[in-house]
Amino acid sequence: MAAYSSIVDSFAAHNNTMPLLRFITFLLLILSVQTSYGQSSAELKKRKDAINREIESLKKTRSKIDKNKKLSLSQITLLNAQIKLREEKIGTINSEIKMLDNKISTNTSEVKALQSDLSRLKKEYAKMILFAFRNQGAYNKMMFVFAAKDFNQAYMRLKYIQQVGKFRKSQAKYIETTQVTLKKQISILDENKRQKSDLLSDQLNEKQTLGKDKNEQSKILNNLTKQEKTLQAQLAKKQKEASSLNNAIQAAIRKEILAAQRRAAEKARLAEQARQAKLAAAAKAKATTTAKTPTPAAATKPAVKPASGSSVLASSPEDAKLSSSFMGNRGRLQKPAQGIVTQGFGQYKYKSNVTLFNPGINIKTAAGATVYAIFEGQVSQVFMVLNNYAVMVRHGEYFTIYSKLRSVSVSAGQKVSTRQAIGTVANDPSDGISEMQFQIWKGTKPVDPSGWVR
Repeated sequence: MAAYSSIVDSFAAHNNTMPLLRFITFLLLILSVQTSYGQSSAELKKRKDAINREIESLKKTRSKIDKNKKLSLSQITLLNAQIKLREEKIGTINSEIKMLDNKISTNTSEVKALQSDLSRLKKEYAKMILFAFRNQGAYNKMMFVFAAKDFNQAYMRLKYIQQVGKFRKSQAKYIETTQVTLKKQISILDENKRQKSDLLSDQLNEKQTLGKDKNEQSKILNNLTKQEKTLQAQLAKKQKEASSLNNAIQAAIRKEILAAQRRAAEKARLAEQARQAKLAAAAKAKATTTAKTPTPAAATKPAVKPASGSSVLASSPEDAKLSSSFMGNRGRLQKPAQGIVTQGFGQYKYKSNVTLFNPGINIKTAAGATVYAIFEGQVSQVFMVLNNYAVMVRHGEYFTIYSKLRSVSVSAGQKVSTRQAIGTVANDPSDGISEMQFQIWKGTKPVDPSGWVR
């Protein structure tokens, strides 16, 4: 009876709902970690797949150029873009590996915790079964109930006896569920390790391919350097094109600034006239009432000077609102055309003594791809640069420029909306590449578009 009392009292002291609550909490933790991992992993895999598609597209374009047996700067540009994409892919793989390492560590801890819990549960269950076998008779149970101090304790002991059987069954089910969960977690852990092994293999292959691409890049550069005349002609063409476009953009912006200054000056002049007229009327009224000389005009406040420089472009309420709205969408604007960015913003070195500044980003597209305005605004100017069109759209103090276009569907002074088609991309007859250039200017200074478009 003492033994039976001990096991039942132990059962009474042990809250049988706590293991179940801990188990449910444990399962929810596992599910939440797996869901978070799944979402992040899916995003990384999606980006990696996109990079693979872009690399294949660049390889096909380079293959077409190589068939022409002509060395060109376009080969270097495309190969540089391909190298950059491979480096980004390696970075993405590294992120996946890091996530898997964290997941493997978490799963290993979960498996160890489940194994420890399962071992403890089995030991407790074994003791319970052994005791039940030794106390199959009803005598000990009845003696345990009758040995109670009072009726309430006897009733409680009777209820405990009834619940022992149920508890043993629930523990058996709990052990079974824990075993299933443990098996599942071990399977997931094994899959994580396999995925990491595949990623490490993929990473090694990408590094080897990256090395080959860089060797090819060096080879093409050496061949171009040997063909000095060809290289100089291509560089001269690029410089002429960049200079012509830059001059046209600056001239158009200066024109916009002058027009805005004239409007601001006229507005200030009219405001000053109205103010002086108001002061004169007030002085006349005072002279009539008091018969005194009116206050001299010199005592009045001076007129407010209109804004100067590029800030005048956002001096009107409408332009200020448009500038603020454009700025507020930074990082969320879509690219002006579907394609791959082959060259970014900044200085690019082609020879030891030759560097070119790219004031925007170059986007390789499909032949005749449609170009869209990235934000609402007004077309400032449409101009020709080396037989191709360029469109400049004003957004208050900001300007977006879309160049290397075969055709345009807008005209100067026209209002455009976000994602409105404004033209199509031209095809370079020398290498067959369809590529547009996109720029963003704030007043008279170009800014890096990569921080604006997603």
